[in-house]
Amino acid sequence: MPDVWATVAEQDETTQKRLADVLETRGADPKQQELRQAFLDDIGFPREARVLEVGCGTGVLMRRLAVWPNVGEVVGVDVAGALLAVAAELAARLPNVSFTEADARGLPFSDESFDVVVFDSTLTHVPGPEEALAEAFRVLRPQGLLAAFEGDYSTTTVALGTDDPLQACVDAMLSGSVHDRWIVRRLPRIVRECGFDVSRLRSFGYVDLEGSYMPTIVDRGVDVLHASGQIADDAAASLKAEARRRVETGTWFGHIAYASIVAVKP
Repeated sequence: MPDVWATVAEQDETTQKRLADVLETRGADPKQQELRQAFLDDIGFPREARVLEVGCGTGVLMRRLAVWPNVGEVVGVDVAGALLAVAAELAARLPNVSFTEADARGLPFSDESFDVVVFDSTLTHVPGPEEALAEAFRVLRPQGLLAAFEGDYSTTTVALGTDDPLQACVDAMLSGSVHDRWIVRRLPRIVRECGFDVSRLRSFGYVDLEGSYMPTIVDRGVDVLHASGQIADDAAASLKAEARRRVETGTWFGHIAYASIVAVKP
């Protein structure tokens, strides 16, 4: 099944709005914010850095980057004009932010024109991530920094035991929302092969006990199963209700492993 994020520009308006809401819901989650805080702390931005975020979506990370110490300008690119429209509206009061519709594998910028290039949960959705990283290398100045934050999505779970029906929903979501759920395991090698020197690799664990973000993953998986005819209306409603029941009774559990990498262009 095609990755919905890789084809977001081709989706209908309702789907694009739903995906925009997912990005903002994840961005508002305090634990997700803590992960991005640690990720950005590792980068070491040079003074008045010109920063490019590739696959910026609705601009959740860009809004933080715009006020981050030493950052002078932030440019965001995404293939989905609908997401960029939301991003521009949400960042309207930030004078150092701009957006361009573009594919990660063909950036419309001159060679050596940025100090830092950031990917946040983007490479896992790009068919041909090597091309995107090669483009990042091209647009970075010498000694420029590459920083990527990605989920090891094969670890994504909400299961409370063997054969938990909600885990089947998670697996269905991943089949339609992640192009390569294992990319984080190959990322150091790919980054080095593109010419970068890796300076830092960190792992993170995200645990959702409150049901602030991961029930949306179940919902999307239920929708995939329902749309494909694998479950009927009543089963779809029951699965979504079970996720909410767990949240309300304090029995909800969700986990995703993440990793970040910072590398230097020699």
